[in-house]
Amino acid sequence: MRRVASLILLVVLLAACTTVALQRFDELYGPADPKRFDHPMAPPPGESYAQTVQPILDRRCVVCHACYDGPCQLKATAWEGLARGASKTPVYDASRLLAAQPTRLFVDAQQPSEWRDLGFFPVLNEHTPTPEVNRTAGLMHRLLMLKEKHPLPTRGTVGGGLDFSIDRAATCPAGAEIDDYERKTPLGGMPFGLPGLSPSELGVLTRWIERGAPFEGAPALPPPARQRIAMWERFLNGDSLKERLFSRYAYEHLFLAHLYFDDDPQRQYFKLVRSATPPGAPVQLIATRRPVDDPGVERVYYRLVPERETIVAKTHMPYALGAARMARWRSLFLDVPYTVDRLPGYSADTAANPFATFAALPVTARYRFMLDEAEFTIMGFIKGPVCRGQMALDVIEDRFWVTFLAPSEGNDKAQADLLARDANLLRLPTGRSTEEVVTPWLHYARLENEYLRAKSAFLARSLGSPQNLDLRLLWDGDGRNDNAALTVFRHFDSASVVKGLVGEAPKTAWVIGYPLLERIHYLLVADYDVFGNVGHQLNSRLYMDFLRMEGEFNFLVLLPQAQRIATRDLWYRADSEATREQVYGGPSTTLALDTGIRYQSADARLELLGMIKARLAPVLDRGFELDRAPPDWRAPLQELGAVRGASLQWLPEDAALVVEAPGGAPATFSLLRDTGHASVSHLLGERKELRPDENALTLVPGVIGAYPNVFLRASPAQLPAMAEAIRGLKSEADYAAFAERFAVRRTNPGFWTVSDGLVERYRRDQPLQAGVLDLNRYENR
Repeated sequence: MRRVASLILLVVLLAACTTVALQRFDELYGPADPKRFDHPMAPPPGESYAQTVQPILDRRCVVCHACYDGPCQLKATAWEGLARGASKTPVYDASRLLAAQPTRLFVDAQQPSEWRDLGFFPVLNEHTPTPEVNRTAGLMHRLLMLKEKHPLPTRGTVGGGLDFSIDRAATCPAGAEIDDYERKTPLGGMPFGLPGLSPSELGVLTRWIERGAPFEGAPALPPPARQRIAMWERFLNGDSLKERLFSRYAYEHLFLAHLYFDDDPQRQYFKLVRSATPPGAPVQLIATRRPVDDPGVERVYYRLVPERETIVAKTHMPYALGAARMARWRSLFLDVPYTVDRLPGYSADTAANPFATFAALPVTARYRFMLDEAEFTIMGFIKGPVCRGQMALDVIEDRFWVTFLAPSEGNDKAQADLLARDANLLRLPTGRSTEEVVTPWLHYARLENEYLRAKSAFLARSLGSPQNLDLRLLWDGDGRNDNAALTVFRHFDSASVVKGLVGEAPKTAWVIGYPLLERIHYLLVADYDVFGNVGHQLNSRLYMDFLRMEGEFNFLVLLPQAQRIATRDLWYRADSEATREQVYGGPSTTLALDTGIRYQSADARLELLGMIKARLAPVLDRGFELDRAPPDWRAPLQELGAVRGASLQWLPEDAALVVEAPGGAPATFSLLRDTGHASVSHLLGERKELRPDENALTLVPGVIGAYPNVFLRASPAQLPAMAEAIRGLKSEADYAAFAERFAVRRTNPGFWTVSDGLVERYRRDQPLQAGVLDLNRYENR
């Protein structure tokens, strides 16, 4: 209670300081009008915010100010984000004892004046609306001019006491606090810790600010888009109980998606939302904390609304809608004979148990729905709000392959019966926020072990003999779907997922079936509340250990019985026997059935990974293979990617490598560090279990990762020297010399030229996946 009281006192003091600062601005520039931007001023004739201002913001501001981890909650991804302003309260707070007020742009408040009531302060001038006051009282312009007056050095690292760590304390000057900030942090102008804007860019933004930040509003949807929306809203809002239950299931899986129509050449993106109003009426958004929460209305309608923010790579999850998709969903859910007698409610227990909630929907249909776009399904865990920071990501290895159990018509009925009987055991610890961690954790650990015992018995019965425990159990994408094989990368405090089995055979692999895939989604996506308290967040993280272990169990049982324990021990070298038995070999996790796969080598794990790759070869996505590189580049690139060992500990996790051939077009590659771990079944003390001698690199063409740690540059002829330099890294001083030679540091005057060129190639070469890259985690070394 003392800690809660201290936190409350701190919040009150911060609010008081902000109030004093705002009062001083009132004295200097006249009283503030918090409703000034509730109705934006129209731009002068012939000018457009969308065409002149937002593109500059995308290149120079959105690279840091987007999503929940944007500093001070300032979002430059839309005019409404700038008009909303900033907040001193962080979204990500691992010590939060009480759930926070949600602050989602376009959701939890609609106008700037409403955001003022939620503690946001303006970054655009809301005082006397003259050009001079718009500049001097507008925090945005003051911070741009601070960089103009105090530019960074042009080489070396950034000094001035600037902190670039992911958990740095945010400095969010409000009102007259900007005067003190300018005195104490002269190098803290915007863009933060990066070169300033060009004279032309600064001129455009200054004129726009002087004019009062005009905005023409969102463009009207073209008739074809309105027609497509109307068609899909009719489909998603049928009146039968079967249609309504399916639509709820679809919404709870697609609420984070950037939906687009597959016949739209412009690829405009939309969001699926819940509305209190039916199609044809204006959308009345239902703003619950999570998509599984009680909407508070008798009938929910599912509506499509345009995405109004700039697309950023770290949250971009594209999903196509079209005639084939609608026909597929009809065939899975609506044209098959089954009965829905009643609709489930929205209690906390219901939110935590999708197997009970959607028990009336066929198991095959649910699994196929998720498998059809398995990359998207896993991407929810990777790009949703849960996936931020080392504490969230240390639950997974640095690189592993993911495959899926094949849907089986013969086993579906038995699996449905198992799920119905054991649905209570599959409840997730995210139904409620809680201040407790240990007691809920022990409760759900008991439920998990009971489920695993039932699952192992079910597998033994359903498989029957070793001949049935073979590669036929793996989904082959039905011979055409490249979602059958995925690779997940961890970049210490962020992660990525791509199609294909990328890189050399990894240490670990997951094989995922329907119950596991559904629980991953609900635990880390649909049920996760980024504004929840520490108990909610820790229980989500701790439970994910179980889910990782289940995926690994499914891989282990394909190995010979004699090698399962040894492989498990390779993965969990730093852990107790009890932890190892949670994966395989314990009372709940033993399958007393040998595999039917015939192995030829002593290393069955490596052989199995090769056989999986061969089985899925017809559908593998090969976009990240080096044969895309020019033929004369491949040998030096392969040499670079082959570097192994302790020297890699000095290299960043995610480097974007720009290879610049004299007289030719540059090309982008991703140089990803695969950090060696003794185990990842820990919450704290990760660095104690690192195995630097097992570090490796994965080098691929294109962009993997939304948070590049550094841009590297080299000509093809310099690649062998780069490889040699990396092999020789033994200290931070060695890396500083390497960076001086090959890295584009924050202070480099050509930084933005390299950044802009990389993003342009990203959009050209990977148009569906591309978005603005985030530079918050760009190194300063």
